[in-house]
Amino acid sequence: MMFTARFKLFLVFFLILTSNFGANVFAKTQDINGLDSFNRYKISLNGQWRYIVDPYENGFYNYRWQKFDDQEYPSKNAFFTDSKVKSKSELLEYDFDEASTIKVPSDWNTQDERLYFYEGTVWYRKEFNKPEQTAGDRLVLRFGAVNYRADVYLNGKKLGVHLGGFTPFFFDITDAVKAGINSLVVKVDNKRGADEVPTLNTDWWNYGGITRDVDLIPLPKQFIQHYQSTLDSVKTKSFDVKVKLSGSQIQDTDVVMAIPELNLVVKATTDKEGVASFNTNLPEFTPWSPTNPKLYDIKFSTEFDELKDTIGLRTIETKDKDILLNGEKIFLKGVSLHEEYAVDGGGRVKNAEQARYLLNKVKELNANYVRLAHYPHSESAVRIAEELGLLVWSEIPVYWTINWTNEATYKKAEQQLTEMIVRDRNRAAVVIWSIANETPVTESRTVFLSRLAKEAEGLDGSRLISAAMEKHYDQEDENLAIVSDPLSDIVDIVSFNQYIGWYEGLSKKLERTRWHIPYNKPVIISEFGAGAVQGMHGDKTERWTEEFQAEVYDKTFKMLDAIDGWSGVSPWILMDFRSPRRIHGKFQKDFNRKGLMSPVGEKKKAFDSVKLFYNKVSD
Repeated sequence: MMFTARFKLFLVFFLILTSNFGANVFAKTQDINGLDSFNRYKISLNGQWRYIVDPYENGFYNYRWQKFDDQEYPSKNAFFTDSKVKSKSELLEYDFDEASTIKVPSDWNTQDERLYFYEGTVWYRKEFNKPEQTAGDRLVLRFGAVNYRADVYLNGKKLGVHLGGFTPFFFDITDAVKAGINSLVVKVDNKRGADEVPTLNTDWWNYGGITRDVDLIPLPKQFIQHYQSTLDSVKTKSFDVKVKLSGSQIQDTDVVMAIPELNLVVKATTDKEGVASFNTNLPEFTPWSPTNPKLYDIKFSTEFDELKDTIGLRTIETKDKDILLNGEKIFLKGVSLHEEYAVDGGGRVKNAEQARYLLNKVKELNANYVRLAHYPHSESAVRIAEELGLLVWSEIPVYWTINWTNEATYKKAEQQLTEMIVRDRNRAAVVIWSIANETPVTESRTVFLSRLAKEAEGLDGSRLISAAMEKHYDQEDENLAIVSDPLSDIVDIVSFNQYIGWYEGLSKKLERTRWHIPYNKPVIISEFGAGAVQGMHGDKTERWTEEFQAEVYDKTFKMLDAIDGWSGVSPWILMDFRSPRRIHGKFQKDFNRKGLMSPVGEKKKAFDSVKLFYNKVSD
């Protein structure tokens, strides 16, 4: 990617911005990054947007492949006409006003059959009226996620660029918005790149588009940017909170924190960085847990602003080979989940209702845990998991073979990690930050991931850090599986994927396999499974049948039960999902068939195998 070398990291305890921002734009944008916005008043820009498919990027480059002025909307070029922005060209090949419409949020792959496999640029345009504002107030534009690169323009001027397909980003448009109708244009590019995160080769569908909500958020001149809360101990009830103010006059400002149900009201004053620090001992409270996912209303207020949220109060830690929730041992009974919803046409999950449907299916398994793979899922999904009492493994797409020696690639991974953690670090459901999946053991890879682990610890030291690693076999004993990875010395939990009985032999091999895991840490099997076509039946030794899949599950659970320190499992996967690697014309048809359910929610026999096993295992 030509922009790789241009990216710089600006990390306070929020996000990363691109170097093509002007200094004034950066100054007005950095203090809104990581904005706690879920419960704020928002003006939705969701709905029908105009779109133009541009595979040759004629709206971005001229015929000499020279880029148009990076700071201006492509009105200077010969291909785009926008009635709200004066065109300086007489050539009108493309016209937004005459373009078709597409739904936002959504992917483009499932809305236009011509775009099913498409990877490239699509231009989006949305017109909106300027909302009423009080003098001195701010107006923020928020994107929940755009896959993968977003170049954003408002009324002919470029606001900036964001890389990364699964995390939110913000722009201050206070000075760019005008009275009357405004024209918002986004160049969305989902092309894969060798130096990107994820890289060229993945096992899920590369859905392109504006895939999550787009909102306008009015803010007062002084506002609460975000907060971070930590329960230090259920026994001592020590509760630490930091609240960050931004905007004008942020020093020496009183901030009041209230948890009404606990009759708690405390006040703190901001320092020169605009941070108010609270340390208090809570009165008696009910800890959040899967069996009782108790949430408390919390409110922060200043003279100019108010921020409301709900929080769960809980602790998570490890002790030797046990995971402790609220000081008590817990076994994580879960399943892996892609953010894909194939019912009613399918595609990337578009809203909270679809996320709830999937998470309710997780609960039907008698599960207390879900692995949100292989990228950050929506904020709504995390909050619904919290409401339902599901512990969450949250992950960034450092997947398979990233460019481990490229510093720009590392910065992109760190950016996505930061954006994920800042967004969700107050969610009690999230107990594991995952920094990678199935990466090769090399020195450069271990350095790369060690840096990410250190960054995660610095951003949020109250949760566990892990990664989905791999196994190998003893050279002299083909039945002795070994997990030995230098990353295991760094993470809090030893997690690994294994597919004995599917990619390695048949189910008989599961009966012979023994394990050697030389770490005094809890063990989570982050993936296992086998493919099956829903409705296809036969002998339990016949691949692709439901009986075969169920047999692999039953024997895998018996095998794993012998592992010392086994503390959790998230089989692969809840529901069949699209993958361009899965092209078998009879069995796969562009779907990975390892789901416990079909793409439209029909249960396979293995669903009951998991449900029965989890019913027998105490939390």
